[in-house]
Amino acid sequence: MLSSVAIMDIILIAGMWLDGRAWAEVVPFVEEHGHRAVPMTLPGQGASTEATLEDQITAVTAAIDEAHGPVMVVGHSGTCTLAWLAADRRVDKVAKVAMIGGFPEAEGAQYFGYFEPKEGQVTFPGWEPFEGDDAGDLDVDMRAHMESISVPVAEDVTSSTVHYTDPRHNAVPMVLVCPEYTPEQAQEWVASGDVPELQNAADLTYADIDSGHWPMFSKPKELADLLAGLAGGAR
Repeated sequence: MLSSVAIMDIILIAGMWLDGRAWAEVVPFVEEHGHRAVPMTLPGQGASTEATLEDQITAVTAAIDEAHGPVMVVGHSGTCTLAWLAADRRVDKVAKVAMIGGFPEAEGAQYFGYFEPKEGQVTFPGWEPFEGDDAGDLDVDMRAHMESISVPVAEDVTSSTVHYTDPRHNAVPMVLVCPEYTPEQAQEWVASGDVPELQNAADLTYADIDSGHWPMFSKPKELADLLAGLAGGAR
């Protein structure tokens, strides 16, 4: 039996090298809760990798504009910044932002500068940089599947400079979902100033999920249940 909470449109943005297919196992569980799941495949993912960060912001804000009701935007890993930028552009329409395994970059920072581009693209670097807590719960089949659906990211996206336009975005409720680290660790990083964009966040909470960095593959039902619970509590 579905709860009486308002139905939310939950916009799902997977992290670098992943498109809407990453949420395939999450979507049915989200919809069992009565919410609408909107997995994003962004410009530059697919046949053409030519895109800019602004193109991707436009795609997410278009999905927000097309929503039937309240919206929660979910970013994962590197796209936590994209989720926050979309909320900045649509402050009056976004009820909540959830960030899984990542944090928003600050004003003036590079969007994603962690891996060097080659020939205009940043491709999935393999598992070596992620061994340990990040990928420890991904079995051989999960890793092979993730590699099979991975897509390169255009350098014009990763090298872009982050710009926020509306200071009211600081009031949008934000939840940091903590997979390979604990909420206590995330709170320490925020409190110490390691995440400068969150120093002015007016409504910041934390949620835990016992997984590695990619819970959409290793814990899809648990992740869907968590997101549906967050959506049910949105303003």
